[in-house]
Amino acid sequence: MPTFTVFKGHESGAPKKETTTKPDELSGDQVFVRITASGLCGTDMHYRQAHIGLGHEGVGIVEKTGPSVKALKTGDRVGWGYNHNFCGSCEQCRTGNDIYCSQRALYGFADLDQGSFGSHAVWREVALYKIPDGISDEDAAPLQCAGATVFSALNTYNAQPSETVGIIGIGGLGHLAIQFANKMGCRVVVLS
Repeated sequence: MPTFTVFKGHESGAPKKETTTKPDELSGDQVFVRITASGLCGTDMHYRQAHIGLGHEGVGIVEKTGPSVKALKTGDRVGWGYNHNFCGSCEQCRTGNDIYCSQRALYGFADLDQGSFGSHAVWREVALYKIPDGISDEDAAPLQCAGATVFSALNTYNAQPSETVGIIGIGGLGHLAIQFANKMGCRVVVLS
């Protein structure tokens, strides 16, 4: 089985370089991704002393696909976030709420031998998203969690250009929420 590098949390709090393996042949809708960029989320800091693959704001290049992969091909740029496995067919998934899927696999609770702090990863196609050509890997990576989190809130509450949106804090999430709400045409009020 081929091996690849992954950085895992360690009791010292400093990431430890390790190796993990991928299957010789991918099955189902598995996708082998070469990681090119990763964001650093506050959640990664919470797990820095746990013996798990760190990172969940990943971007990379598809290197190989399993036999059931439909939409992705070798060479595609993809990203993934906190939720890296879900059924894709239940009501929650069909309505864009895959985070509530009963079959979800979340960072820190599943696939503990890999993360976006590494050289490669194997994920299901359902959890990967094509990255548009107009955005760099480095800019796209933090959007996979921080960006998705704030966009989800704005989208869930149907923020409209005629509305005022209040944002508390100008941190990792807040600075993105300010930009997103502004680009959506909302009047933005920030409390920090």
